[in-house]
Amino acid sequence: MTAQHDATPIAEERVTRIREAAYRIRQNALTQAEVQGQGYIGQALDIADVLAVLYSDQLTLDPQHPEWEGRDRFLLSIGHYAIALYAALVEAKFFPQEELETYAADDSRFPMSSMRTYTPGVEISGGSLGHGLVIANGVALGLKRKRSGSFVYNLLSDGELGEGSTWEAAAVATHHRLDNLIAIVDFNDQQADGKSTDMLSMESVTDKFTAFGWEVRRCDGNSVAEVLTHLEELRSLDAPRPRVLIADTQLGRGVKFLEQREKLHFMKVSADEWDLARVQLKEDFEA
Repeated sequence: MTAQHDATPIAEERVTRIREAAYRIRQNALTQAEVQGQGYIGQALDIADVLAVLYSDQLTLDPQHPEWEGRDRFLLSIGHYAIALYAALVEAKFFPQEELETYAADDSRFPMSSMRTYTPGVEISGGSLGHGLVIANGVALGLKRKRSGSFVYNLLSDGELGEGSTWEAAAVATHHRLDNLIAIVDFNDQQADGKSTDMLSMESVTDKFTAFGWEVRRCDGNSVAEVLTHLEELRSLDAPRPRVLIADTQLGRGVKFLEQREKLHFMKVSADEWDLARVQLKEDFEA
């Protein structure tokens, strides 16, 4: 499956198609989380729009041949977002729908934190925050030396910007002119101990990446149209430097009672709340 990348205006039908994919990704995430009754469901709901743009429109991939050399690489640095990645991989036909029911079970291909050796379509084992952009640099540099036209996308979190290795990697990417690298920061302003901006504020993130020599865009990460527009701009940019999209998102997006919870990093959901979550998700999608 080869994605098309051009500068033509974004058609409404295209945005609608991606929004529908995002809705299914959110439903897929709920299916997995219900198996365990808990999990990183807030993150899965907040990043679904970004993943839908990538996996239903932007990435060049072949689900039948996950190791195809000509593929784009998507590197999930934040391994606990694996529930969202599996939901997107199922949407992209890497796995059958029924495999969602095995999430985090013994011998499942869907462990709670993403692992390359377990799951086809997963490029790196995530979880040790601060490593993703470092690895992405190596992958992007290797592809450039092979004269490959493939892109490397790295999804990292706003909390991860507090890791010094992330900024070392940002400097290295600029030094090597990695114009085939697109980082995406999920800025939901939440980490395990509270708001990211309270723990160690990285604002202004845009100014920081600009100072490191990156091409920067920032947008509403829960707007398919905005994410698509900016990712296409970054991919088509004719400039010898890395690119980054800061995506402002809302934890629990689409399920009102989850959006309003005080503690959102790792959530438990009662048995009687799952049907309500699906109802609210459908209402949000149809609004």
